[in-house]
Amino acid sequence: MKIGRIETFYVAPRWLFVRVESDDGAIGWGEASLEGHAEAVDGAFEALRDRFIGEDPFRIEHIWQVGYRSGFYRGGAVLMSALAGLEQALWDLKGRALGLPAWEMLGGRVRDKVRAYAWIGGDRPHEIADAARGRRDQGFSAVKMNATAELDWIGTPRLFDEVIERVKAAQDAGMDVGLDFHGRVHRPMAKQLAKALEPLGLLFIEEPLLSENPEGLRQISELVSTPIALGERLYSRWDFKPFFEAGAVDIIQPDLSHAGGILEVRKIAAMAEAYDIAVAPHCPLGPLALASCLQVAACSPNVAIQEMSLGIHYNVGADLLTYCKHKEQLSPVDGYLPVPSAPGLGVDIDEDAVRESNKDRHRWRNPVWHLKDGSFAEW
Repeated sequence: MKIGRIETFYVAPRWLFVRVESDDGAIGWGEASLEGHAEAVDGAFEALRDRFIGEDPFRIEHIWQVGYRSGFYRGGAVLMSALAGLEQALWDLKGRALGLPAWEMLGGRVRDKVRAYAWIGGDRPHEIADAARGRRDQGFSAVKMNATAELDWIGTPRLFDEVIERVKAAQDAGMDVGLDFHGRVHRPMAKQLAKALEPLGLLFIEEPLLSENPEGLRQISELVSTPIALGERLYSRWDFKPFFEAGAVDIIQPDLSHAGGILEVRKIAAMAEAYDIAVAPHCPLGPLALASCLQVAACSPNVAIQEMSLGIHYNVGADLLTYCKHKEQLSPVDGYLPVPSAPGLGVDIDEDAVRESNKDRHRWRNPVWHLKDGSFAEW
């Protein structure tokens, strides 16, 4: 068996799917979505096709090592997202060919299901409360929400009153809450906001600072007891290593479509386990990314909770299950996602719908924000 074809598809609302086909007709799907940069990732596949058309698709680790190391330049969001999508597709192909879920080939199950959380939004507490009750009615017991819009470098704690009210509204609706700072808050205010939120008993605060500021993250971790989560903008085990060593994070959030794929994230999770750090994979993406996350959750003891994009505000024109033939494969049950039992990634993709969406290729871009003085603000 040899790799015969590697295809990419721009899929609404903002995803990039990968399809690998062997010379004898075996097929696997993966997801190389990098939000806002689909064109760049798609371009990286030119080199991957040159290297791997004609290679044995079962040699996944070997292909990953060659893909990572052989181009001289390593890592980064674009190259690692392309490699992640290809790697996922190879696990899917191999699993389907052998009749095994990917997790079965990675050591077997340590759990039957994983707790999931969904996103909620709203600018006012009553909107948050309504959204939280809606998620509760869907069976979720945990949600995540953005902490703030753009913030200046400095300010007073009065700016945090609205944040606290919104969190309390979700908690009063019966939900555990994770709060995403989204890297929007600079250190002078992040310290104050983290301290103000501590009495609320959050599941975690996510990206209180960008990962490019590890010294500030350590300061915040020493200031509050709230678990600190981070990792969606880290792309390999080498990127995560200094955060483990610094003791600055409690929960890591590698993205299966950004951080090299299934086996690389399994290795990152194993490193985290040695430091008693939990894993909550980042996944505001599509069904193949989520299915890949569940393969890691199935065989990694320190996966604590899983993000999913069902009904997320980014999903305009298509939602998480739009391209799934069997929607129950990725549907939550009482706030948990079952470990997939079907071969490969455990999700069946509607290829006709994918090809149809690719005819009108999306050009998704994130918003650009500015502060009142006209300077750039983190989104």
